Amino acid sequence: MTISATEAHCDDSTLWVTLSDGRVLGVPLVWFPRLAAASEAARAAVEVSPFGLHWEALDEDISVPALMADVVKVAAE
Repeated sequence: MTISATEAHCDDSTLWVTLSDGRVLGVPLVWFPRLAAASEAARAAVEVSPFGLHWEALDEDISVPALMADVVKVAAE
């Protein structure tokens, strides 16, 4: 089974990603400088696809497998 994102949104400090298996990941926006520097409206313009997250105007792409690997890596440190 491949896990994909079903929803994503940002608050002032965190990118929240809901996964197809029901888990919700919260990662710091500072991991993604383009998102951290963007306006609330620009961050809200996320496109969720089976491949990951995409912000056209920000030229930012985040794959779910890479995001999950980073979360696991940080948790292990």
